[in-house]
Amino acid sequence: MPLTPETLPRHELVGLTVEVVSASNPDLVGIAGDVVLETTKTLGVEGDTRVFHVPKADATFEFAIPRGDRTQMVTVEGSKLVARPARRTEQTGDSQWR
Repeated sequence: MPLTPETLPRHELVGLTVEVVSASNPDLVGIAGDVVLETTKTLGVEGDTRVFHVPKADATFEFAIPRGDRTQMVTVEGSKLVARPARRTEQTGDSQWR
């Protein structure tokens, strides 16, 4: 399945570039970098100086998806990403096989 804005929650997030665009904790807004770690409830975002652990449920993320020679920005509510990565990629969204 290709990586599109609609299928982003079903894909591996590690390696994608992300920015926190809103959060319940205002100190998290503006954190940007590459996703280097994902757990059930957090994303590890490698910034300039360290890895920030951002709670998924309390934030809105903007991911950069490569589209050939350009990049498309996709905004995702973190609550849609709260799950173990393996479970999220298996069960999120509609499937003709279920």
